This record gives sequence, C-alpha cells and structure tokens, in this order.
Amino acid sequence: MKRKPPARSKPRRTAASARRTRTKRPAAKHAHAALAAVVRCALITVSDTRGRADDTSGDVLELELTRGGHSIISRGWVRDERAAIRRAVETAIEAPQVDVVLLTGGTGLAPRDVTPEAIAPLAERRLPGFGELFRMLSYREVGAAAWLSRAGAIVARGKLVVFLPGSTAAVRLAATRLLVPELAHAVRLLGPR
Repeated sequence: MKRKPPARSKPRRTAASARRTRTKRPAAKHAHAALAAVVRCALITVSDTRGRADDTSGDVLELELTRGGHSIISRGWVRDERAAIRRAVETAIEAPQVDVVLLTGGTGLAPRDVTPEAIAPLAERRLPGFGELFRMLSYREVGAAAWLSRAGAIVARGKLVVFLPGSTAAVRLAATRLLVPELAHAVRLLGPR
C-alpha cells in the first residue's frame, strides 16, 4: 500500500513571526484632536497665604493652559472661606466670556480646605471621572497619598468648574494630562457658548 504524502498545512504562525510581519500603523489620533478650540478660562486661587506675587500653582496652570492654546480671561485670589469661594465662582460662571472656571487650593483634608464644600451647592452635575483619573495619575507620582486629594469637577450653570489641589506638581499634572487635552471637547459637549 502506497503511503500518501502528508497534507501540506499552512506554516504555523508564532507570536514572533507575527510581530515581524506586521506593518507599522500610524498612531491613532485622538478623535477630537481636529476639533480643538480656544477655551476661555477663569482661574481662582484659594489660599490664606498666597497672592499674586507668590502663586506658583496659579502661574503653572496659566502657563500650561496658554501653551495648550487656551486663553486666560481672569485670575483671582480668595481666602479659604466658603462664602468667598462660592462668590468668586458665581461671578466667574456668570461672565459670558468665560467657558471654564478652574480653582487651585483647598481640596485637601485640613480644616480650612473647603473648596469642594463651597462649590457643592452650585453643582448641577458632578463629573466623578475627573477626580478618579486625577487620583490615579497622582498615585503614580506620590503613591498612596493620592487618595487624600478631593480634586474634582462639576457643571454649574452650564459651565465646567474644576477644582485642583494647591500643589504645583499636582496642578501641572492635571493641566498637562487631563485639562489641556480635553477642555475644548468638554466645553463643546456642554453646548453653545
């Protein structure tokens, strides 16, 4: 009896051969990159000790936002007092030329850190993803201390309000990794200016 030659099968593809034969695809661009627009920002620093002359966190936030193509409409400084913080945010969100209000300071656990409580009554909607993602990114830099931050974001009177820690490193992280890449998209989602 004649033996049949073995059927030819396709060559076995290994992970290594797959890597060698794959063509390089260009990196995907962010779906909203082409839709970038200038976002008009109001910056508020919440601090009992810092003012215009020594507000390094506010300076970093302004620098990173302008580098990202956004404009700073106003900057202000208020003490760590609920009423003062709320008044400053209300004034900023009522300004028709402002799209987004960003606060630095007052988001920790110290008794005078009251920024989240001050603006909570203004919240129409909360954006928990901002704080969650910020703390995840912070964890990579500062470890377990990241969970002590109460940074967050809300929508108030149809405008985005973001509150950040007063730490310069934390502000830079939030600005470069979260705010600059998505501010225009967030403002667009909130509707016409």
